[in-house]
Amino acid sequence: MLAGAGVVLGLAAGPAQAAEVSFATRCVPPAGVGLDPVDGTTKVEITASAGAKVGDEIDVVWKFTQAASKNPNIIDLPANSVQPTGTLKVSGAQSADLAMTGPRENPAIPKGGAMVLSDMKGTLKLTAAGQLTLTPGAYTVNAMGTNTVCTPTETVPAAGTIDVAAGNGTPTPTPTPDPTDTATPTSTPTPTDTATASPSATSSDDGQTDFTGKAVDIPYTCQSPLGEKKATSTIQVNAKKNGGSYGLTVQFKNSPMDSPADIPANSVKPSMDVVLGGDDTGSVHVEGPTNSEAIKSGDPIEIPDMTGTYKPGATGESTLSPGVLTIEALGTTTTCKPDKTEVSLTLTTKEQEGGASGGSSSSGGSSSGTSTSGGLAATGADDHAALKALGLVAGTAVLLGGAIFTFMPGRRMR
Repeated sequence: MLAGAGVVLGLAAGPAQAAEVSFATRCVPPAGVGLDPVDGTTKVEITASAGAKVGDEIDVVWKFTQAASKNPNIIDLPANSVQPTGTLKVSGAQSADLAMTGPRENPAIPKGGAMVLSDMKGTLKLTAAGQLTLTPGAYTVNAMGTNTVCTPTETVPAAGTIDVAAGNGTPTPTPTPDPTDTATPTSTPTPTDTATASPSATSSDDGQTDFTGKAVDIPYTCQSPLGEKKATSTIQVNAKKNGGSYGLTVQFKNSPMDSPADIPANSVKPSMDVVLGGDDTGSVHVEGPTNSEAIKSGDPIEIPDMTGTYKPGATGESTLSPGVLTIEALGTTTTCKPDKTEVSLTLTTKEQEGGASGGSSSSGGSSSGTSTSGGLAATGADDHAALKALGLVAGTAVLLGGAIFTFMPGRRMR
């Protein structure tokens, strides 16, 4: 019977097709991203292997025919960054909560593009003769490491039934799996020790050319459409003298983390405005390279060194402190302002024509010491905050996970 919500999955050879069902759904974004739950409609089809009898293990497929969402106009989702999981309710001759999992396979989804979720699959051991009813339950969308949990808000119609014939011998019952209606928390990478600060960070004019700054902890605040987020990064500013100028290298001392998803090559680029103080004023713009190669899910990722040129605008002692951070990632820009900064390096300088004093000193582009708000959100402050605060993958993921279900047919809850 193709009318109504369900269809009997027949015993003829080949897979049997079930009718499409739709149900009202409430999706809850990850905690801490500042988004309210949203209501929408999910449409799915359930298919199962035919020729069912007691003792068989059959494959069941959950196909999303409508994810009821578009990718918000915030960030481009890279290919293979979204994975669905869910629970299929089995009732009738036997009862079970069948865990369903889809591969992390999706095309690149541009901002504003339709969401595409892969087919979820599960294997059911048949333990009793009679009719089984298959009904979709809750499901979770994992976007680049964060979970959005979607739960039906109405009685879901059956998506299909299976007539199970008696088999030869006595079937061995299969224990009912634990329900998977709620998302499994994403594990937090284990922090490692940060680098030890150099005891001396002041230069002298004794022919020295290489100057090592001390590692300093800088608290950052990032503004985004999802609100204010804070995190602390450990940063070190080093310098190499070249004539009257200095080549600067800014390093992040926080430990790297594993990538929660595939990251395309040339998709992430960091930069910073180093703040000048002491006898000099202004800033120095430094930039890091984009990731030259794609980063596979599970591989370690690190923030690259950022470099630029400091041309002194004053004679005396000039201090260099980490300043505004900017990350261009997957088509978005994140700008984070330090709540307070600390001197990482002090140099004994001589004024150079066209030097900084009050302006910007950089061979890589213009900058200023004032931050702008907006862009991608940072995430919580922990030992991996350097990555998260910058929106470098992990921060991107939190924003995506929170905003991924902006339902078109539904509306936001009041």
